Amino acid sequence: MAKSDDRRSAILERLADHVLSDGLSASSLRALADAAETSDRMLLYYFKDKNEIITATLGVIGDRLEIILGDRAAPQPIPLEKLQPALLKAALDDDLWPYMRMWLEISALAAHGDAFYRAVGQQLGERFLDWGHAQLKSASPRKRRSEAAGLLLTIEGALLLKSVGMTDAIKDATGIS
Repeated sequence: MAKSDDRRSAILERLADHVLSDGLSASSLRALADAAETSDRMLLYYFKDKNEIITATLGVIGDRLEIILGDRAAPQPIPLEKLQPALLKAALDDDLWPYMRMWLEISALAAHGDAFYRAVGQQLGERFLDWGHAQLKSASPRKRRSEAAGLLLTIEGALLLKSVGMTDAIKDATGIS
């Protein structure tokens, strides 16, 4: 790996830490440069523009989350009835909350009509659907796709409720606290 690739990777790791800690709304080009321990001009040497910086940073965050979820995954696909409670518990865990909070922020920006975040959110959502699809043991491929979509829907609803302090409703609906 070239020295510039090593430097770019190190920058992306610091940017991922910043976004997970402070959020996208606190990620102006200047704030990103400060988090990367470089100047905004130097940051633009490694990336074409801010959108490329955010896209690459979210890719690193997605990779991290995939590793975390992979460590918690069953060794073989399992039925929805077993996967859903385990994944809900993981998604609501405080250790994963920075990732989930970032996802909610992307969703909110997309809902406000930001085309960039809509595209990014769609990519991340598809990535989660694919991950869920691979974890599920279902009666048919069609059923597996349906269950993966339902899993995403359930997780998203629970995340939204947690974000507004309605954890009692999550517990009432799922038994998970």
